[in-house]
Amino acid sequence: MPFSSTLPVKVVSIRLAAVAAAAALALTGCTTASQTSNVAPSGSTKFDPSTVQRDDALAAMVPAALKSKGTIDVGSDTSYAPAEALGGSDGQTPVGYDVDFAKAIAATLGLKADVHTADFTGILPALGPKYDLGISSFTITPERLKAVNLVSYFNAGTLWAVQKGNPKKFSLDDICGKSVGVQTGTVEENPDVSGRSKKCTDAGKPAIKVVTLKTQTDVTTRLVNGSIDAMSADSPIINYALSQTGDKLELLGDLYDAAPQGIAVAKKDTALAEVVSKVMNKLISDGTYTKILEAWNNTKGAISKSEVNPAVGS
Repeated sequence: MPFSSTLPVKVVSIRLAAVAAAAALALTGCTTASQTSNVAPSGSTKFDPSTVQRDDALAAMVPAALKSKGTIDVGSDTSYAPAEALGGSDGQTPVGYDVDFAKAIAATLGLKADVHTADFTGILPALGPKYDLGISSFTITPERLKAVNLVSYFNAGTLWAVQKGNPKKFSLDDICGKSVGVQTGTVEENPDVSGRSKKCTDAGKPAIKVVTLKTQTDVTTRLVNGSIDAMSADSPIINYALSQTGDKLELLGDLYDAAPQGIAVAKKDTALAEVVSKVMNKLISDGTYTKILEAWNNTKGAISKSEVNPAVGS
């Protein structure tokens, strides 16, 4: 999950190629707004957020200010399919399992969800004044827990991908001097790849050529086009990118550093964080949670219980 070197809190997010662009890559290797209309659920079932019923008991727990507004404003970096991306008939509508979770949470509380496209590194600082929630594949880390509340809702890890057939013979055992693409602010960028690069230079070997880009979509494009040797990202994103790039990429190695992701809430809004956790547990128990993940073919990341600020490793 993304970290931000410009923030006091390392913004962690686990993301992969945006659904729309990834689908387009299979055809053109380009990323344009017009291609995002390809983003759609890939599972065998569909989920309709309008079927989620209001829970009066949970709705009564909503903080007064939010209740009077009637809308939950959600910040999300919509370049990280299948978690969050732009799609729909206009190619500009937020879609993905995180978007469906936002809508399901709002509906349960008798509210509406307004999902706003935002730069990943700008979401957490804007919680409170601009966004009520940040739902954008944020990995839960000790650093982030110091600055915001995080409600666990999904598990993901890190995966690597290379071009099909690994024509550049890339290996994690021989990574020094190689070019690696990552999304800016992710844990893949720092501490993972940055740490690997330091080991290279400490051993007197060339540093890794880290290509850090604002969106995962652009990272995937670089790999498809062969301008980088490999890319690293969150497991749901890598798996989705592989399925959407026309058999141009393949996995390298196994998943590692699996960790919970969280819905971010301003540190002062503990009451809202508790409500969101209760809603997530209701969605888990009544099957809505599973339906959402099934629709996006990501049930492997399911959790059995949502918690506020769960203890995590360093």
